[in-house]
Amino acid sequence: MGLIGVMMSGCLYAQPPVIDPKMSAFIGDLMSRMTLEEKIGQLNLLSVGFDVTGPQLSKDADAKVRQGLVGGVFNTYTPVAVRKLQSLAVKESRMGIPLLFGYDVIHGHKTIFPIPLGLSCTWNLDSIERSARIAAAEASADGLNWTFSPMVDIARDARWGRIAEGAGEDPYLGAQIARAMVRGYQGGDLSRSNALMACVKHFALYGAAEAGRDYNTVDMSRRQMYEYYLPPYQAAVEAGAGSVMSSFNEIDAVPATANRWLLTDLLRTQWGFQGFVVTDYTAINEMTEHGMGDLRKDAELALKAGVDMDMVGETYLKYLPELAAHGDIPESMINQACRRILEAKYKLGLFADPYRGCTEERARTEILTPENRKAAREIAEQSFVLLENNRQILPLRKSGIIALVGPLADDQQNLLGSWRAAGDWRQAVSVRTGISNVAGSAVTILHAKGANLVDDPALRETLTKFGAEIPVDGRSPREMVAEAVAVSARADVVVAVLGESFGMSGEAASRSDIGLPESQKELLRALVETGKPLVLVLMNGRPLTLTWEAEHCGAILETWFGGTEAGNAVADVLFGDYNPSGKLTATFPRN
Repeated sequence: MGLIGVMMSGCLYAQPPVIDPKMSAFIGDLMSRMTLEEKIGQLNLLSVGFDVTGPQLSKDADAKVRQGLVGGVFNTYTPVAVRKLQSLAVKESRMGIPLLFGYDVIHGHKTIFPIPLGLSCTWNLDSIERSARIAAAEASADGLNWTFSPMVDIARDARWGRIAEGAGEDPYLGAQIARAMVRGYQGGDLSRSNALMACVKHFALYGAAEAGRDYNTVDMSRRQMYEYYLPPYQAAVEAGAGSVMSSFNEIDAVPATANRWLLTDLLRTQWGFQGFVVTDYTAINEMTEHGMGDLRKDAELALKAGVDMDMVGETYLKYLPELAAHGDIPESMINQACRRILEAKYKLGLFADPYRGCTEERARTEILTPENRKAAREIAEQSFVLLENNRQILPLRKSGIIALVGPLADDQQNLLGSWRAAGDWRQAVSVRTGISNVAGSAVTILHAKGANLVDDPALRETLTKFGAEIPVDGRSPREMVAEAVAVSARADVVVAVLGESFGMSGEAASRSDIGLPESQKELLRALVETGKPLVLVLMNGRPLTLTWEAEHCGAILETWFGGTEAGNAVADVLFGDYNPSGKLTATFPRN
């Protein structure tokens, strides 16, 4: 292992950090006036607001903020909400320490870019960094100063739902993208009002989940770990990422959140990480399910491993005072974790301006601007991959009749993909609208839905629980296919827009069968039988099994979930205004 560490870093152990004496003195003075409970309060991260990503919502948040028992919150944004909560912290708590405001800004804030897997297929580091820079500008204008991104997990099993959030299979490309995302979010100076502190996740090896069990076990050799999975995390640390999120999975039979080798020996001693470590959602609490002990023991193990901030679980708040009083943990560990949180706030400029220039006027003028939408369209175009064009069907002519078919052809709700943050699907441009915008009046569009996105009632119910709306046509599948075939018979070319619901990929969204849903396969078979030139446009969050489709469709364009400007970008490529240049970063398996 030591030799591999030398090969990756040039040296086994990181150089000593350069300490800012002004920051050190400021925080030292602040901590000298804090009680132990207030220091522990800085380690407490609550979920407050109108968007919850997990099963537990923090209670009595306002009272805890006033008592100095909260270090940060997430899921709260907009200038009004942020300023209200921040005012409680800086004006009504004893020490007046400002809060961190975090959110899952994964591929855009309100201007949504392609899902990260799609972004990786651009192979364009400048564009990827640009997308993160725009996301940071919009999110910070909305009151945020921290993002739980980039997700840099290497993933080599397309069945895993969270493959949508990463950069695919390759560690070298993944490392370069990790650097670009951190640069984009943080810029050269975290204290600038338009910067976001990055949080690299999920540390570590989360993309190697076994059998689709997101929160369970990862088991691999050190060689595979260092050669294939660790490089993107290390690259993000070297790029200066301000925080790291621990993963749910076990490594060497120890949950990452309790793994001192991972969070201290590797991350801090070998790599020289100087930021703070936050858990994933209630990860300390979930260690009980891994057999680590009760919640009191879990809190002790997490702090000793190197976890600085507890996300939502409030185990630190409840148990650290008792653990310190009984000598189970030294107060120096609490002080060290608290200092790291306060250093992050100092670097973000929160002590100088707790609101970081967040105003309603700034939000109105800097969010979802025409310039940002233009960037989203351009970057979406770069992410598309032309998988097949054997009969030179593409590009299409801007004249004649197009049969536009499929459940995603006139859809807006799915275009933003999973982890859509504050994105509004009603702002998204559908493929039908995009074709009208790009082709003009010389093209006649005949539209037919052709099939439901999914017909399986159980699957529809599951997707609905995860927030996906699955409209169901009242007609029978046979009637819908018949209409699509009739429309196709009148057209010069058929464009079928098929794929997944956005809820079919992402967290807790693994699939054992990654082909097109059966209802859509039946539609596609009927369209192929018409003999018309056929373009298959795919929208999905993972590689799919497309053996039959590749043999029978003249052209296949992979567009992932392209974001706010997806429809315009798809039309630009279909009509040849942009030549598709994306390259796959994850393998499409035969089966």
